[in-house]
Amino acid sequence: MMDKKSKHIPVNTLPAGIREGIVIGRTSINGLPNFKEVERSHRDNGHLFILQEKGTTQIEIDFQTHHIQASSVIYIHPSQVHRLISFENATTSSWIITSENLQPEYVKLLEDLIPAKPLLLDTETLSVISNTASLCIQLSERKQEKLYDVILKESCNTLVALIVSQYLTHSKSADTYSRFEVITKAFRSLLEHDFMKVKSPMTYARHLNITTPYLNECVKAATGQPVSYHIQQRVTLEAKRLLSHSNKSVKEIAGELGYDDFSYFTRLFTKITGITPLAFRSKNFD
Repeated sequence: MMDKKSKHIPVNTLPAGIREGIVIGRTSINGLPNFKEVERSHRDNGHLFILQEKGTTQIEIDFQTHHIQASSVIYIHPSQVHRLISFENATTSSWIITSENLQPEYVKLLEDLIPAKPLLLDTETLSVISNTASLCIQLSERKQEKLYDVILKESCNTLVALIVSQYLTHSKSADTYSRFEVITKAFRSLLEHDFMKVKSPMTYARHLNITTPYLNECVKAATGQPVSYHIQQRVTLEAKRLLSHSNKSVKEIAGELGYDDFSYFTRLFTKITGITPLAFRSKNFD
């Protein structure tokens, strides 16, 4: 059994003694993780990237287990709860960078990626990204540089841009999105920021300057599900995170997620998941 849960989902902050907001390194490991901070379910206080150069890494992200195989990369958003499970002859380069150290346009692009799946890389692309990571690691060690902060920040932003570029290459280009898909993308972006406070499809439609029926039409055409479904799924994911990885009561979780009526929240969660919040907590105890 893991350590006793805290009131909040654990957040791993970057270690002291480094440039605040950026850490990068390369490790080779076989077997279990060697730090309990990454073995327990947690969030990071920055954007995490894992470049799988050799072997396999097993990681759990929001209740889904991924086997990340060479040669690939995965991006994990600060809101996502994850834990490292094991490594099989793995060599990885990984870096964490906080939002304030990223170019604003990159933050927006990364928001649009979540939840990101592991992305396979061809040999040439892996080589370019791996070499860039090596350079960033070298630069991170040159603390004597007068412009150390700028050099590290700019080099790591280049590395992030390379990863984002790969994800964008494997997705549809913006000019091929239908009107329905453009509106759905905008809705999902709003939802990610406002789901704790806003539960009404009408409010999201108003923010997008369209009617509620039209928003529903767009979202259903693009995803197969109505607006209310996506709102409920996003709230349920956050509830699952809090139930599994914090010791907040169900009533506290309901309140945090914007439900004053605790019994309504319980009924909603049970309807969506097929299990009560307390039963889910017992089943998924960290």
